[in-house]
Amino acid sequence: MSDAAAQSPDQSEKKSEHPENGVSMEFHPQPSGGQPKPWAFPAPERGELSNGLTVLRCHRPGQKVVAVEVSLRAPLDAEPRELEGVAAIMARAFSEGTDRHSAEEFSAELERCGATLDAHADHPGVRVSLEVPASRLDKALGLLADALRAPAFPESEVERLVRNRLDEIPHELANPARRAAIALSGELFPGASRLSRPRQGAQETIERIDAAAVRSFYETHVRPSAATAVVVGDFTGVDLDKSLADTLGAWTGTSAEPLRVPPITADDTGRVVIVDRPGSVQTQLLIGRVGPDRHDRVWPAQVLGTYCLGGTLTSRLDRVLREEKGYTYGVRAFAQVLRSAPDGTGASLLAINGSVATDVTGPALADLWQVLRTLAEEGLTDAERDAAVQNLVGVAPLRYETAAAVADTLADQVEQHLPDDYQAQLYARLAETGTVEATAAVVAAFPADRLVTVLVGDASQIAGPVRDLGIGEVTVVTD
Repeated sequence: MSDAAAQSPDQSEKKSEHPENGVSMEFHPQPSGGQPKPWAFPAPERGELSNGLTVLRCHRPGQKVVAVEVSLRAPLDAEPRELEGVAAIMARAFSEGTDRHSAEEFSAELERCGATLDAHADHPGVRVSLEVPASRLDKALGLLADALRAPAFPESEVERLVRNRLDEIPHELANPARRAAIALSGELFPGASRLSRPRQGAQETIERIDAAAVRSFYETHVRPSAATAVVVGDFTGVDLDKSLADTLGAWTGTSAEPLRVPPITADDTGRVVIVDRPGSVQTQLLIGRVGPDRHDRVWPAQVLGTYCLGGTLTSRLDRVLREEKGYTYGVRAFAQVLRSAPDGTGASLLAINGSVATDVTGPALADLWQVLRTLAEEGLTDAERDAAVQNLVGVAPLRYETAAAVADTLADQVEQHLPDDYQAQLYARLAETGTVEATAAVVAAFPADRLVTVLVGDASQIAGPVRDLGIGEVTVVTD
């Protein structure tokens, strides 16, 4: 083989002869990356149907699976105290038949459309979600409208849903992460607050729910004037105005004043609660307090700082607890909106969660607290801030590739009383936030002396080492 044949052709070389048969091959230049296209979170168009239903629509070319999110203003605070969980049962019962279809027929009709329909209840209200190919949107919207307009709530189906929920409760209590969340809510919020109790109800309240209770809650709180529909997808060839008018527009109901909810109060006095699980080989950690909601001007800086603290595998908490010490597979810090309001009365849960081996529970907590203290003393680095911005802002286009992701975020904005361009503005604010501002926000969010710590694990092994840390009074409870 000649020297020329042995050399690899560079990008500018066009042809080369095969050494054995002389066949000429053409080499094309390696493509180079182009300039990234400008991206912003999609801006929806806002309108209202004749029945008072608010509609946000967002045309996304190429998204042939349309996502619909209907937000119903039926907050958990509206549930009767003795029937907590009725909102969750109602949400599940929306797909269990209508005035036109039995539960089996309704399910079959959804399958024929290639559609999925889900619903859940949370503190802000009830959310009903639909995904369907754009070519069958009209039919699926009709089924969604029937579920909202005239749900059957058959006694037998409600009884089944109640039994299912009762069966779930022991599994939730057995799950360390869920048990820790229940305990933290009970610690942070006063007993009179709905936030202090399980979102989907407890055994004693679920047992009282029947079809009549579900229908009463529906008739009191579910109406088009207190609902918003978000529709996202490729509407090419779809007469969306007509489809909405013929389906969701046919839903009727009276108007009503928004429910007044009590202000959120919480006690973040530093303390530790151990939920005893004798023999447990791991300890579940959940450390939290209550902070501002998304209307607060500090929110973007808090998002950035919290990400630096525990938002990814390269965050401070993971670097120390996972990489350096090997205590855990991962620890995360996050903020979760509980209730949002323009007047500043909303709140979010600021938390750190993860799990560690039982025998290193004390050392792991000691190092975690040292991370928080060092953060307060020395602050974040510019490199940490830059990496967080790149991860949060740079990958945003990938996060919102699907119509469902866009619809879900827009529906969150509706429930949290935020402007339609909030998410787009948030990314701009994140990019502008400096290291000092992010440091101040995360230090204020996670003060080392104002955190409620819940540990689910073997109290006989972890209580002593945890008391020695001096991070708050230690209480042991049993299931």
